[in-house]
Amino acid sequence: MLGNEKELRPTNEAGMRIGIDLGGTKIEALAIDEQGEELIRHRVDTPRDDYKGTVDAMVGLVHLLEAKTGRTGSVGAGIPGSISEKTGLVKNANSTWLNGRPLDKDLSAALGREVRIANDANCLAVSEATDGAAAGKHVVFGVILGTGCGGGVAIDGRVHAGPNGTGGEWGHNPLPWPTDEENPGPLCYCGKRGCMEMWVSGTGLARDYQEITGQRRTAREVIAGFEAGETNAVRVVDRLEDRLARGFATIINSLDPDVFVLGGGLSLTQHLYESLPKRLPAYVFGGEADTPILQARFGDSSGVRGAAWLWPNTRQVPR
Repeated sequence: MLGNEKELRPTNEAGMRIGIDLGGTKIEALAIDEQGEELIRHRVDTPRDDYKGTVDAMVGLVHLLEAKTGRTGSVGAGIPGSISEKTGLVKNANSTWLNGRPLDKDLSAALGREVRIANDANCLAVSEATDGAAAGKHVVFGVILGTGCGGGVAIDGRVHAGPNGTGGEWGHNPLPWPTDEENPGPLCYCGKRGCMEMWVSGTGLARDYQEITGQRRTAREVIAGFEAGETNAVRVVDRLEDRLARGFATIINSLDPDVFVLGGGLSLTQHLYESLPKRLPAYVFGGEADTPILQARFGDSSGVRGAAWLWPNTRQVPR
């Protein structure tokens, strides 16, 4: 523990909820009311490689929002990892200074109230299931297509992480039905080859373009080239969409969610929402697939809103 422990107390004044989104470069916090209306938000730089500094920054954001609103609220946080049920410590965080630390306990002790923590992709799914693009849907699969390709599951507006804390981690499943040229696949940071994360992320898109052309481009530049009709960019985006369809098909074959909701930088590519539904039937068992694929209503704010909604509202989420 970090000291400054206080007796834990339940706190949710007039339904105010505070969400924190802990990223590798920034920490954002916002407060919402019972209806989900934003009251205030603030962000600070992430103290990289500094665990105590990260905890202090998160606590400071809570105090700032409460001081400015004059209200006290419940606190939830989304992180790029998860809390192990076996050890109570953070695992699988690409912000590696969090790994092996009791982040939820340290935050709870510092604030004197329980703090709920979930994976950031699970927070996206919760946000969109509560009052976003997937509001009212029973099973929501949230996908973050950014530097990596995170995934999360919400059932009736609640996180479904599973007993191992890995529910939704499709990014570390292998690319389904790989072609000869896709085998064995690039080495992933997790130590295995051919993970989805290495194919359908912004990083994977940029790498694919470089392998085809010998030229370095950011994912954003590749997408701009695609939208302008540049031949090589069209080729690699077509490959991206086919790989996404294969990945989504395995989710349908195993979980069969009511809806996919996409966030992250690549989710802004509007062609995905035209192409992917047409590609799914070729890969889904039985050849039938009409699962909606939607863009996150709250965009970059969905994760931090979902963190706030880790304390569910008192209104019944319709199915």
